[in-house]
Amino acid sequence: MSAHKVWKFPDNIDTDVIIAARYLNTSDPSYLASHVMEDFDKDFSKKISTGDIIVAGENFGCGSSREHAPIAIKAAGIDVVIAKSFARIFYRNSFNTGLLILECADTDKISGGDNLSVDLNAGIIKNESKNESYTFAPIPEFMQELVRAGGLINYAKKSLNLE
Repeated sequence: MSAHKVWKFPDNIDTDVIIAARYLNTSDPSYLASHVMEDFDKDFSKKISTGDIIVAGENFGCGSSREHAPIAIKAAGIDVVIAKSFARIFYRNSFNTGLLILECADTDKISGGDNLSVDLNAGIIKNESKNESYTFAPIPEFMQELVRAGGLINYAKKSLNLE
């Protein structure tokens, strides 16, 4: 993965911040993407570029258990979310919808605007801006397959030859 810009967020970003409840009357990915992180930064969806990376602290995705949150992030063009830890339901929903998330203890060393690249096979996050490298918790092969397939439904269709 080539280097992409970091958008930095604090601890305890909940799903209501990722996508506000007022937008949950649809599951249309492009609509959700246009409102991602709106309550944190009203222009966030206009500022990001395809491939950008969200980096956060502890407990990213806490709060309500809604698949809309990882769908909105992924549809906005974010390639990966890196955090110290994730709420368990958000963790599962992310892989089920094909959003790559990585747990890394060193997110305090990463700043907004840094450029990161991720080597999933080596388990390394490279901070091109600071010439530093960080490790992340390994992703089981099955979970990597879910992300590569674009989520659980696409994975099931492919596995059952329904594509």
